[in-house]
Amino acid sequence: MIDTKEQLERYSRHIALKEVGVEGQERLLRAKVLIIGAGGLGSPAAMYLAAAGVGTIGIADADEVDLSNLQRQIIHSTNDLGKAKVESAAETIHAINPDVEVCKIKALVTEDNIMEFIGGYDFIIDAVDNFPTKFLINDACVKAGKPFCHAGIIRFQGQLMTYVPGKGPCYRCIFKEPPPEGAVPSCRETGIMGAVAGTIGSLQAMEAVKYIIGEGDLLTGRMLVYDALKMQFRNIKLPRDDNCAACG
Repeated sequence: MIDTKEQLERYSRHIALKEVGVEGQERLLRAKVLIIGAGGLGSPAAMYLAAAGVGTIGIADADEVDLSNLQRQIIHSTNDLGKAKVESAAETIHAINPDVEVCKIKALVTEDNIMEFIGGYDFIIDAVDNFPTKFLINDACVKAGKPFCHAGIIRFQGQLMTYVPGKGPCYRCIFKEPPPEGAVPSCRETGIMGAVAGTIGSLQAMEAVKYIIGEGDLLTGRMLVYDALKMQFRNIKLPRDDNCAACG
């Protein structure tokens, strides 16, 4: 897989890590990761996965870039206003690493198409900003036996967890059902600090990399909670629900 001098130079800092080496980098080059949502979380996740040499990155998003996105969605720029987010994201990914294959999915993820979308991927990143789609991603990944990393952000806070089939609770084990519409304020209403999205999205990319190379401890069975104002991370242990509607 690593067969050029340019590749050896590009990934030299990875290869120098004993936990990665040539074998781990080749796993990354063969890997396929789907990012659902090309916004605040999906932007840093996609950029770091591209830089890491993940061979195929899928981007699923139905929206176009608008001015309010640019405060946190760093994969897009002012020149991209009005452009489909999947197109803008693909251009940035190719500018970082032209060897990455980008699969652009300009569509809303629904019950009718999600199984088709996730089918060919090794790892899924939940980078969406609404509860119904988060539960949809969870249930589909559990059903398909796909590992995925959930994250959520609001104001100065973020959280993430990783589900691996057979190795811990899923998202529905913890949260059961989506909250009633309007019960939880959105980032549009309460605000979001852009760098918080960068922090949490980057951690989602790190979870995907660890899973692919088979090193380190994933966030299975625990939620990592981040408070930017206090500059504090907390690990919360998560129990598996044997009666879970998704994975029980």
